[in-house]
Amino acid sequence: MMSRVLLFYCFTPLADPDAIRLWQKELCERLGLRGRILVSKHGINATVGGELKACKQYVKNLKSYEPFKNVDMKWSEGTGLDENGLSRDFPRLSVKARPEIVSFGAPEELEVDESGVVGGGIHVRPHEVEGLIAEHPDLVFFDGRNRVEAEIGRFDGAIVPETETTHDFLKLLDAGVYDHLKDTPILTYCTGGIRCEVLSALMIKRGFTQVYQLSGGIVRYGEEFGNEGRWKGSLTVFDDREAMTFGPDTEIIGVCYGCGSPAGALHNCEDDSCVRRLVTCEDCWDRPVFCSDHATVSV
Repeated sequence: MMSRVLLFYCFTPLADPDAIRLWQKELCERLGLRGRILVSKHGINATVGGELKACKQYVKNLKSYEPFKNVDMKWSEGTGLDENGLSRDFPRLSVKARPEIVSFGAPEELEVDESGVVGGGIHVRPHEVEGLIAEHPDLVFFDGRNRVEAEIGRFDGAIVPETETTHDFLKLLDAGVYDHLKDTPILTYCTGGIRCEVLSALMIKRGFTQVYQLSGGIVRYGEEFGNEGRWKGSLTVFDDREAMTFGPDTEIIGVCYGCGSPAGALHNCEDDSCVRRLVTCEDCWDRPVFCSDHATVSV
């Protein structure tokens, strides 16, 4: 049977996030879907996977709830189902209610209404990017992901902040690291668009005057342009696939942490106490690779 992976988010006020959590947990268990779902008073953020028919039923049920009716659902092929008919791309189902659905560490700063984030950047669809560049030749691409994700794929010439976690963006912005860009046109981008919804709003609140965000993120851009646009390399995803590409002959821009060979995917540091992800080639994938903090236990 065919499997699919769904990626989506929706910023909308939710009066009872825990009730939404319980509904989502029951729905996914009933349909045999696995993945990760976060719910907060600001909305929902999820990536789930499973059998194609079950995914279609999930989308139908999700959009039957009025606040989620206009969710932009991103579909991609999964790697298959296990002997129990469950997605191989996710080890389990996790559904949680949290203060934020994307963790910038600033839940009190985020404002949402029925139309989404209040005061965020101007949405730019993938086919509008070249027009925006023509209008603003000094436009800079600003990566809204963690730095290691950009090591295997990024927009050509993009600014890649030195971040290990999403919380680091606020530290850099508040420290004035990018104050020289406050009057420069900036196009923020991330995997599916959700991080830029928040990042662009936080930047505008800190005095950045020309902030745009790539609508649908890298996923939508890659679907439209494949390997022929300004995107280079692979896209990090947060399931067991680790990375995805947008066509054959994808340029490999990463360098393996273990051996220095070209690499286009990330792999967790083998130390159980470490949460770092490392660029890893196929040859090093099945042998222990440790980050510098845990190199003494490498074999």
